[in-house]
Amino acid sequence: MSFACCLPIIECVYCLGCARWAWKKFRYTAGRESENWGLATASEFEPVPRICRYILSVYEDDIRNPRWAPPGGYGVDPDWIVVRRDYDFTQGNVAPYMIYLNHENEEIVLAIRGLNLAKESDYLVLLDDKLGQAEFDGGFVHNGLLKSARWVLEKDSKILEELIGRYPNYTLTFAGHSLGAGVVTLLAMLAVKNPDQLGNVERRRIRCYAFAPARCVSLNLAVRYADVINSIVLQDDFLPRTTVGQENFFKSLFCFPCVFCVTCLKDTCTMEEKMLTDPRRLYAPGRLYHIIARKPFSLAEISPVVRTAIPVDGRFEHIVLSHNMMADHAIIRILKESQRTLDTMLEKEHAMGIPTQQRMERQASLAKEHREEHKAALQRAVALDVPQAYSPSSYGTFGEDEEGEKYRNPQESSLRAVKVRRENWDDLARRLFSKD
Repeated sequence: MSFACCLPIIECVYCLGCARWAWKKFRYTAGRESENWGLATASEFEPVPRICRYILSVYEDDIRNPRWAPPGGYGVDPDWIVVRRDYDFTQGNVAPYMIYLNHENEEIVLAIRGLNLAKESDYLVLLDDKLGQAEFDGGFVHNGLLKSARWVLEKDSKILEELIGRYPNYTLTFAGHSLGAGVVTLLAMLAVKNPDQLGNVERRRIRCYAFAPARCVSLNLAVRYADVINSIVLQDDFLPRTTVGQENFFKSLFCFPCVFCVTCLKDTCTMEEKMLTDPRRLYAPGRLYHIIARKPFSLAEISPVVRTAIPVDGRFEHIVLSHNMMADHAIIRILKESQRTLDTMLEKEHAMGIPTQQRMERQASLAKEHREEHKAALQRAVALDVPQAYSPSSYGTFGEDEEGEKYRNPQESSLRAVKVRRENWDDLARRLFSKD
């Protein structure tokens, strides 16, 4: 049979494949990935709008004379700002940020703004993301974001160390949006991994809130640091779901439909098992909070809810085709919907007439429930054999193993990698599960 005779058959198969992909994609809505997650409580979600305002205030040139303050203001006392770092100071190493003391809520806050579309340096940080280039604590991370986090820690670790020592009861809170969310994620991990650089701060005092984060850590790190890092995603937001490398994404902006189509096809056709066992694949970090504020494919608002979990499989794996997918990434939209959601939660609690004592007991039990969920997520990861940063040499994107030796024999390297991975996960699980 000639190729000309086969061509109509190939075209039919291709058309059927495209139709199947389109059907699956248009049936996929934002609430689908989190439909089996638990509902967040008002007490655990309460810091989100407040911390979102901290990040927004970093966008201002003069916080005493704000130009874009939302209704109710930023809630930031200018006298409590310790330092503000602008582009002149950061020299393209990181976006502007501030260190802020909130005495009312007993927080030491380091807040970093998101991507500035007019600054080439911000793009360069995102573009520095060659898969597998940066290893950290047995996993892979986004290389550019890791370098930015290390730069911030080098410049201001002394200030943070002094504040941590001066206020021993305050939490150390890292907060960021978009580009800044990835940087604070790596900052929190560096603080946990190197407590001596910050006055031996305890892990329990460190918190991180990543708003609309880029996928910046491998799966084992996303799960292991879920007790410290919280990711907040508004409904259809595209960035936490964008698995294509940021470098390829921004280089292809001149042909956005092409790269978007390729990304959707790749995510639709890649088997879940292959995703989980790829040690270089990056994910949204930590515990996930998914705000559902609208009906799918609609502008009509509904009574908002927040679903939360520490998922291992199904961690924002597919882009949602929606006219809100870009708007839901905006920090001002996240603030509006998170505040509306919190107000709704508080109204429901007030209407139910929950006694104060019962509320306090519920808050005390919430921490225990989160610990149990964290352990369950680690068990799930161990059961699925989610790898650490030791992979077959065919990936060819990293240099040395944990002992500093180059892998030479591919077969020996693969066997050794599996053995190390197995032992490390078992040791980690055993150590965590033995705690109360």
